[in-house]
Amino acid sequence: MRLAAIDIGTLTCRLLVADVNLSGEFKEIDAARRILRLGEGVDQHKRLSEKAMDRVVGTLKEWRHIIAMYDLDGLAIVATSAVRESENRLEFLTRVKQETGWNVEILSGEEEARRTLLGIQFGLPTTITNFLGLDIGGGSTECIRARKGQTPLVISLDLGVVRLLERVFHSDPPTSQEIQNADVCIDEQLAKVRQAFGEVPNTPLVGTAGTVTTLAAMAQCLKHYDRTRVHNYELTLKTVQSLEKDLVEKTGSERLGMPGLEPGREYVIVAGTVILRRIMEAFNFETCLVSDYGLREGILVDLAAKNIENY
Repeated sequence: MRLAAIDIGTLTCRLLVADVNLSGEFKEIDAARRILRLGEGVDQHKRLSEKAMDRVVGTLKEWRHIIAMYDLDGLAIVATSAVRESENRLEFLTRVKQETGWNVEILSGEEEARRTLLGIQFGLPTTITNFLGLDIGGGSTECIRARKGQTPLVISLDLGVVRLLERVFHSDPPTSQEIQNADVCIDEQLAKVRQAFGEVPNTPLVGTAGTVTTLAAMAQCLKHYDRTRVHNYELTLKTVQSLEKDLVEKTGSERLGMPGLEPGREYVIVAGTVILRRIMEAFNFETCLVSDYGLREGILVDLAAKNIENY
């Protein structure tokens, strides 16, 4: 089936058009992503700003023309943390409907985690069946304990790169006290993971989304993002710690010269790196397997399954 998905995230919006089947074949036809920061200020004001909505709606109108070029069997458009937490989300949904004709599904944290797991599993080596999945987003972080033959355990944390940046990091470059404050914020959220999962077992850690894939690109000093080199790359804790040290010693403008770091992430990458580093330290993970498959791909896998059920 030829399907399309749009993931309206707190930091980034992503488009994917692909041919999908449930036997494990996935062929990308078209893709795009834009760092639009829809969730800017939502943590403090609980509202989407007009400028942020303008950026996203403008991009969706552009993508509508791209999608129109394809004979699709299905289209799914979802929104995550920023939209589900904003008091004026109906205004945003109405604008999208009026200006593009599209309906947007707002995912709960648990549903976001479920579809992210579908995407991760679709791109994983078949030998990995039990693992802890980690999706560090802009407004939330989804933790997924995947167990073969059992229902996965999922929890959505009130923790994301935009949220942590706005709450904690006010200096450029950040101070050591701000790093310590960030660790405290992260630890408060990780207590919820222990409560939900019990002791986190000695299974692989699999990370997805922009922070993790960017760090994989930076670790390899990639001048241009190469999915084939990022997907299934192993990030070690020592590498994450080393990258964090380099990042926090630079200003945002200085970080732009670091290979593998795309423009628009020069500030949020610090918050994301601290989140990943602290999670790895807290749960004794020495490595993190990087997945370039995540929510966007999971949306398509879910849509394919629903299309087959309704056929």
